[in-house]
Amino acid sequence: MIIARTARYWLPAVAVAGWELAARTAEVIFFPPPMLIGARMYELWFSGSMSHGFLTSAAHKDLLPSLARLGAGWAMAAAAGMIIGVVVGRARLMAALLEPLLAFARSVPPSALLPIFMALFGVGTPLQVASIVFGVIWPVLINTIDGVRSIEPGYLDTAAVLRLGRFSRLVHVVLPAAVPKIFAGLRLSISLALIMMIVSEMFGSTDGLGYRLLEAEGDLDVAAMWAIIVLLGGLGVVLNRVFRAFERRQLAWRAG
Repeated sequence: MIIARTARYWLPAVAVAGWELAARTAEVIFFPPPMLIGARMYELWFSGSMSHGFLTSAAHKDLLPSLARLGAGWAMAAAAGMIIGVVVGRARLMAALLEPLLAFARSVPPSALLPIFMALFGVGTPLQVASIVFGVIWPVLINTIDGVRSIEPGYLDTAAVLRLGRFSRLVHVVLPAAVPKIFAGLRLSISLALIMMIVSEMFGSTDGLGYRLLEAEGDLDVAAMWAIIVLLGGLGVVLNRVFRAFERRQLAWRAG
């Protein structure tokens, strides 16, 4: 156990050190050393004044709008996925009507709908949010359907004996039993939201990290490209850790 916990810290450090040594030895322009990437990250986004939270104007133009779109799209997808999932999972008639349509929509690659979203919403934030919602909703929806359908029959029998109404049964029996699977879908959807954020910003945006990545590629600014990639990876790790901490706190009652 101690070795495993220690490895969580020294393995990344060894990997970064190896990358630094290999990059400086090979001197390949497309694989800059981590120190150069870190310096470029600091220059681009974190070298601002203290009054602005050390964020530069580029951070306000690119990083903050991307985070706002990510949060809005993920929240809307999570809410819609849970609501539709509960309805489809608990109502047989709605399941019969909606499941074929949902199976078809789920099979369509979200990136293939970007031209349609662009025609509907134009270039800007609505396009990115719509793309994130469509790409992120499926793991939440599917896990919610599976969660509300896989409840132990004894729970429902107890609710029937206690003569709980439909709403009380949903709130006090169905949702608590389905929460672990719903949280699993929400956690998976975070990484998908990051992917769709970047893809949509590369397709139809004038700001954001995806747009800046495309601009850096056009300018052959390799250090900036890697800085954005590393920032996205770090952002994914931070969001996942924050969500896992929230999940553990919310599900502590199950461990008890």
